[in-house]
Amino acid sequence: MSELRFNPITLDWVIIAPDRELRPDDFHTGREIRPLRAARRDDCPFCPGNEHLAPPEISRENGDDGRWAVRVFPNKFSAFVASADLKRRKQGTFLSMTAAGFHEVVVEHHRHDCDLDEMDAGHLALLLRTYRARYSALRSNPAVESIVIFKNQGRRAGSSLEHAHSQITAAPVISSQVAMRLQEARRHHELNGGCLYCSVLQEEMAAGERIVEAGPSFVAFLPYASLSPFHMWIFPRKHKSSFDSISDSDMVELAGLLGRLLRRLKAVAGDPDYNFSIRSAPVGELSSTCFHWYLCIVPRMSQLAGFELGSGTYINSLRPERCAAQLRAVEL
Repeated sequence: MSELRFNPITLDWVIIAPDRELRPDDFHTGREIRPLRAARRDDCPFCPGNEHLAPPEISRENGDDGRWAVRVFPNKFSAFVASADLKRRKQGTFLSMTAAGFHEVVVEHHRHDCDLDEMDAGHLALLLRTYRARYSALRSNPAVESIVIFKNQGRRAGSSLEHAHSQITAAPVISSQVAMRLQEARRHHELNGGCLYCSVLQEEMAAGERIVEAGPSFVAFLPYASLSPFHMWIFPRKHKSSFDSISDSDMVELAGLLGRLLRRLKAVAGDPDYNFSIRSAPVGELSSTCFHWYLCIVPRMSQLAGFELGSGTYINSLRPERCAAQLRAVEL
């Protein structure tokens, strides 16, 4: 029987419709198989030896072999412009401003054929440290209000280049989605005391059935009202509003957990395209008692159709409890 579930963090109502449920094998059929890739391509701007094809480098981290392991540079096709003048313009209800900000590319590995789920925990920790360093650098700019760290894996997730990479944007405004979530977190704090995210985590831990992994510092689970099949969150156990507050030791744990989750997802769901993002507090809320940073993984296994677009309500054909059980059952 279908049921409506409410997500108190996103304020989404989600229809959990198991009668429309896909069998697990359905995820493995009719899906484009990724072709084998070379370890390096002459025409790839992210491959070693082709550094001149990309914009000037911002930073790099070298591996034990002396080669670069992670590189950061400005996005050649940036959504933002480097400008200190916002040039706000308003005429009646028409409001605009310069899209001043930063848009960076993080090349995650020197090999062209290596995806996140194939990288070891040490390399993933290096990648997370790069994210933290760039986050700290960007938030020091007084014009920056919000920073988003995200990855598009595969064409269905919006990726245009196959070499593993992620992106970081820093904008002079806060999106309505972030503002809404922050407002709801404040409302919960005023009415109930404490952090909404911490409360959700405590209740998920008590329920147990949607937990995938629980470590000393992080818990991976599927939200009660998951928007889509295998939609996962990783929450820090300890309340912190800003991603760059993560310690080096916690970084190592998070790296191992992220790699295992992606391998579990690949084993159960047939290597789907996915997006992940690190949701952190706006720059002005870095010590917020209300907001709680977390990492979100959204596999692109279903498409928005007329109902979702017309109503703003999602239909999820797989119960999150079942998805969590399948992910837990994977032997790594």
